Amino acid sequence: MKHLLTVADLDRGAATELLDEAERFEQALLGREVKKLPTLRGRTVMTVFYENSTRTRVSFEVAGKWMSADVINVSASSSSVSKGESLRDTALTLHAAGADALIVRHPASGAAHQIARWMDQWAREENRVAPSIINAGDGTHQHPTQALLDALTLRQRLGDIEGKRIVLVGDILHSRVARSNVVLLDTLGAEVVLVAPRTLLPVGVESWPCRIATSLDAELPGADAVMMLRVQAERMNGGFFPSAREYSINYGLSERRLALLGDDAVVLHPGPMLRGMEIASAVADSPKAAVLQQVSNGVHMRMAVLFRLLVGQEETV
Repeated sequence: MKHLLTVADLDRGAATELLDEAERFEQALLGREVKKLPTLRGRTVMTVFYENSTRTRVSFEVAGKWMSADVINVSASSSSVSKGESLRDTALTLHAAGADALIVRHPASGAAHQIARWMDQWAREENRVAPSIINAGDGTHQHPTQALLDALTLRQRLGDIEGKRIVLVGDILHSRVARSNVVLLDTLGAEVVLVAPRTLLPVGVESWPCRIATSLDAELPGADAVMMLRVQAERMNGGFFPSAREYSINYGLSERRLALLGDDAVVLHPGPMLRGMEIASAVADSPKAAVLQQVSNGVHMRMAVLFRLLVGQEETV
């Protein structure tokens, strides 16, 4: 692996190896008063975020620092981007400044892929080593490390993913989390069901490796896991549903709906949660919810990704 741009680049073996690697990092850090491993000492990791983020950005930063890398955060609002610098020039500048890995979040779908192409072309022309590019979310396209940490959480809670029925609920249309999870969970052998109002389903969703439904109540009995998705109002122009209250009534995970799930079922949410609309507070704080476990797994999963890209598969933790 040179870059991680989409989960479609991972077959079941590669995805499983990353999940196993993340768990090895978790075990390696257990009991350490100072959470530091020498794995990436001397490497420079830069995060380049053109969109706001808490969980993804912080977990990548913690992951890099726990592996002794030098981590530098670049915010578009306070960088030369605000002066009109192009995406290509920004990426090349950061590499010239010493980046071994660029972790990129951008509102345009395909931005991370384009940066990777520029870096690879530059490396060929200059006979140099290109930095690894990690897609931390590009528009409504992909968010591969989120799907990986979700899969890790599901595997820890359910014991295995193959054969399990996972229900994704909400704003499928604007969700890179949904797109990434559908592909990865199908690769790992799960049955995936998407539940959303018709207005929040993308064109062509019927070709995805999943089943489509519009009734949440009908899909909850027998589900092994439910992943609630954030309603991305910032990406919406116009009315996709009549009101927040009606959305909550039809597609919110209430205490009543939680009771329809089996005892061992798990509830996930990539965050940030809109409590009272997407998910009731009592549900978000219930034993079935694995929201904070997702955050913890995010650090270990991103440690595994950085390790694989920057160190390679010939070494083990």
